[in-house]
Amino acid sequence: MNTHRKDPYPDVAASGGLVSAMKEAATLRGGEIWPAPSTADAIIVETARGLVSVDPATEERLFRVRVHIPGFTWDIPGFTWEIGSTDDFGLLVEAVAAWREGVPFDELAARFTFLELDEFARALESGEPTSSQWSDLLSSDFHRRQRSLLRRLHADEVLRHIFPTISHGAVRLRVDLFDGASRQVLVHELDGERYEVVRVGVPGADWVEVPTGDLIAYLRAALNEQ
Repeated sequence: MNTHRKDPYPDVAASGGLVSAMKEAATLRGGEIWPAPSTADAIIVETARGLVSVDPATEERLFRVRVHIPGFTWDIPGFTWEIGSTDDFGLLVEAVAAWREGVPFDELAARFTFLELDEFARALESGEPTSSQWSDLLSSDFHRRQRSLLRRLHADEVLRHIFPTISHGAVRLRVDLFDGASRQVLVHELDGERYEVVRVGVPGADWVEVPTGDLIAYLRAALNEQ
């Protein structure tokens, strides 16, 4: 009896593995991806809308696709969504390349029917990653020194919808959680009545001392600037 299992990925093996195969296929199709090895079998592609991972099944030919938004501090978990699977390698590569290029969700769903984007899109539209991040930070003992400031910022109906992290003891508010270059500020509490704020990424920006009564209005204005 033949005990050797047939390789379900001969095309991938012939190209030298999944990383090489995806880069080669993307180039042939006029796209571009830069996959990085994550395990012996799976790969990860960094995109502006999270980390896209491709994990081949072992028992059958099937490429499983997930999107992961990493946590922004060591004790804050990230968010992971399963967004579909396919046995068509070419279609897989085209979908990942389109995702990396920022093709809108509705167009992605129409072009690549194996993708299941409802849950992912709903989570983003409802602000789930942002609300979960606020909840985690507010309940974290590791960040108890920032808890008073976090509560004050979260109490504002505008600022609670902006993605928070903690950076070197200061609270960072970032408009777009996927885009590290989007409008953002760092807020450092001095003594409960005074705060220092800096607009991250703005040329020449420096720390500005802001009185407690002006803090919320100052942050709203800084984060809404175009």
